Amino acid sequence: MNILVYLVPVALTLGFVGLIAFVWSLRSGQFDDLDGAASRVLFDDDLDKKNS
Repeated sequence: MNILVYLVPVALTLGFVGLIAFVWSLRSGQFDDLDGAASRVLFDDDLDKKNS
């Protein structure tokens, strides 16, 4: 039971750090353009380099 004295604060701290990182990523715009990255895979940029 003494180990819970250490594990509970560590788990709460890690959860809080994860929450802060998630909120920071939301505010910095990491999740703004989800469709752009998915459709960017379909375009072939190598053709533009060969034509130049």
